[in-house]
Amino acid sequence: MRVGVILSGCGFQDGAEVHESVLTLLALDRAGAEAVCFAPDIDQAKVVNHITGQDADETRNVLVESARIARGEITDVKTADAADLDALILPGGLGAAMNLCDFAVKGPDAEVNEDVAGLVRAMHAAKKPIGAICIAPALIARVLGSDGGPTLTIGTDPGTASALEACGAGHQDCAVEDFVVDTEQRIVSTPAYMLGPTIKHVAEGIERCVTEVIKLAQPAGVA
Repeated sequence: MRVGVILSGCGFQDGAEVHESVLTLLALDRAGAEAVCFAPDIDQAKVVNHITGQDADETRNVLVESARIARGEITDVKTADAADLDALILPGGLGAAMNLCDFAVKGPDAEVNEDVAGLVRAMHAAKKPIGAICIAPALIARVLGSDGGPTLTIGTDPGTASALEACGAGHQDCAVEDFVVDTEQRIVSTPAYMLGPTIKHVAEGIERCVTEVIKLAQPAGVA
């Protein structure tokens, strides 16, 4: 089984959340699935010094930074073909809401990177499962909100939940160790660091989310 993983840089304040990304890759490997990593070949919306939390006056490329997490095994998302994948997962981190789309700035009016949106739509149209972690459900809501309104979770934050609903999605409160599955839409989401509080709690939710995505990707009759 081949599962696409879309990364958004490296670092929770301006890219992909490293813990969430690694936990996703670990869960996939433990399940016997092949992770195929992608990222857009674009500049980050901004760069943050992760020690000070302050913006840095420099430019970084999302694909190049994502390669740090993927150990170099990554390609431009524009080359991704839904026909070659059995499922798709998007870890969180602010990069998902600033680089893959601009939900962090525009909320329900966000624009999504066209290559990322195209892959999400293609997977959804093919009825292949999609997993969304942390803030990544916001991107899914923006892309698919007008197409049946998937039920998603970002945890329990009412402001973010309202923004997802404004995109046309439904929101369901969820604990960090749990997940929400929209069986009809074949979309699974889990709050991760939208709630935290520690990596062990986040790990439990991500592993359960990944397990459910793989379950949905199995051919009928396969346990």
